[in-house]
Amino acid sequence: MSIELKSATKVYGSLTAVNAVNLDVQDGEVLCLLGPSGCGKTTTLRMVAGLEATDGGDVFIGGKRVNDLAARDRNVAMSFQFYALYPSLTVAENLAFPLHAEKHNAQVIEQKVAETSRVLQLDGILNRLPGQLAEGEKQRVAVGRSIVRDPTCFLFDEPLSRLDVQLREEMRGEIKEVLQGLSKPTVIVTHDQLEALTMADRIAVMRDGRIEQVDTPHNVFARPANLFVAGFIGTPQMNLLACTFEGMKGSAEAEFSINGQNNITLDSSQASPSDSLSQLPAGSAVTLGVRPRNLQLVSETSSSSITLSVDLIEPMGAETLAHLRNDQNSLRVVTDWKVPIDEGESVHVQFTKGTTHVFTEDELLLTTL
Repeated sequence: MSIELKSATKVYGSLTAVNAVNLDVQDGEVLCLLGPSGCGKTTTLRMVAGLEATDGGDVFIGGKRVNDLAARDRNVAMSFQFYALYPSLTVAENLAFPLHAEKHNAQVIEQKVAETSRVLQLDGILNRLPGQLAEGEKQRVAVGRSIVRDPTCFLFDEPLSRLDVQLREEMRGEIKEVLQGLSKPTVIVTHDQLEALTMADRIAVMRDGRIEQVDTPHNVFARPANLFVAGFIGTPQMNLLACTFEGMKGSAEAEFSINGQNNITLDSSQASPSDSLSQLPAGSAVTLGVRPRNLQLVSETSSSSITLSVDLIEPMGAETLAHLRNDQNSLRVVTDWKVPIDEGESVHVQFTKGTTHVFTEDELLLTTL
């Protein structure tokens, strides 16, 4: 079983909400559609479910084109951001409702409700009404209504967005464990990158109705395809520095001018791809991207470091986030909380080898130094 989108498009008047999206989700795979509000991720999910008609392209479920099938005929299970529980029905009756609609007999319904409630730890609240449940319990019941059936695929729209931080952490693990045992293609829509990074087998990052990158959580984080993905993924956000490529110094060093002020030389001996910088003309505008945890405070200045002053310190428990600044540039650096650092002092910041991304003027990843 699989889900496949081929150039799927949705248009509302002059707005193209989803623009020729190509995606595939394989049997047993969890794919997260991740992006800011209004990027088209929920509309994409609704096209798979049949709640929105496609204005172009095709949707396939299990190899069958379903563009012309109504939502009720696609046999998909969808869990919404708002729990959509029947307030007058108990938890057990809410779980059983989709099975009654499919005309299963009483024995099958009882068996499936019992199994689902066991997996989601709902056994102790089966006789309660939704109004008597905590938020986390309501969310588990909503998930249970989806998985109690035997659909072709599972679709989740912002399943954890209404929960507080602690409940969200608990539910991430619980839902991930449940999904691993379902062996069905699953699509989760979220704007929470931590949710996507922890729950997905692959992440599709969306912006303005388009897919910017589809890859494993590690690759999306460690090797973003472009500036948007680089800036969107990761907390604290990646540092993005406007630079000019000054040229190569020998065969293994690349020199950059940061905002026309600081010159920095980075080791390019292990650049990937290795020949990318040698083909870039000197004077080209580029952007250097480096994550705050890939910068180091060092005691002495060097050709691969820049000097800034500490503008603000944010303690984060085991780590400290330092905001650094000079006349033209600003950086965020994450250090161990034991590292002594004071606001107003001058510090030297070293770029860690193999972690600095170089993006071209058209915002695409060129290489990593």
